[in-house]
Amino acid sequence: MKNTRALLMILVSLLLGLVAVAVAGKWINEKTRVDASTVFVAMRDIDAGTRLAHDMLKKTDWPSGSIPIGAFQEIELLENRVLKTHLVAGEPVLESKLAPIGTSGGLSGVIAEGKRAITVRVNDVIGVAGFALPGNLVDILVSAKDENQKPFSKLVLEQILVLAIAQDVGRDDTKPKVVTAVTLEVSPEQAETLDLARSIGTLSLALRNQVDGHSTDTQGRRISDLLKQPVPITTVSTEQKIVYRSRGSQYESIAIIRGTNKTETKTTEGKGK
Repeated sequence: MKNTRALLMILVSLLLGLVAVAVAGKWINEKTRVDASTVFVAMRDIDAGTRLAHDMLKKTDWPSGSIPIGAFQEIELLENRVLKTHLVAGEPVLESKLAPIGTSGGLSGVIAEGKRAITVRVNDVIGVAGFALPGNLVDILVSAKDENQKPFSKLVLEQILVLAIAQDVGRDDTKPKVVTAVTLEVSPEQAETLDLARSIGTLSLALRNQVDGHSTDTQGRRISDLLKQPVPITTVSTEQKIVYRSRGSQYESIAIIRGTNKTETKTTEGKGK
């Protein structure tokens, strides 16, 4: 009898323990449960200017309370849209990262409104040894001759965005690439300046810090600035006529002063008055 009662108590305790575990688990699930929605993200890295296709995107769960503004929940809305910025794998596709509806793919979808794309020929030196990559900012210098056929160098444009190197608009590669051409994003006025500059001389690119927004108004550099030739110092010569008088006579002399040196020459002599 005692064994039966002990066994019954053990069974009741186990049953109560299982109920407690079940209740606690349900309570924890309710506390940790987060309402989720689905958004479309990039399945792999996608370069700017790419026309989106179904095999580039995937649906993923996203907390309903933190869905990014402009995210898409229907893949049909993304069909044939063109990216204007680079996307990394797992990044949500947002309206702000897409070119307007109807934009054709390629570089034209990357150019900002009101801007133009212009390509300049470069070599491994002018192209900052290949480190000028899409998305970087550069300054542009021209080396030419002035109206007196004297060489000079001048900074003509600042904070110019590199859109592409050769035909590559990808912004995910940080390795230097030696290319023959760089495509830059400029305003119409800057395009005119750049076109004139490359017609009169040689262009060079100067890579700048991405967060440095300061502009510099330079005067340009010429050979005399480069060599820092000293200005010749002209020695000033003066002549002074000095009359010396004594009790019985007087005479005149000419004093010549050259710099710190002084020489004196006696010229006439006479009687005193």
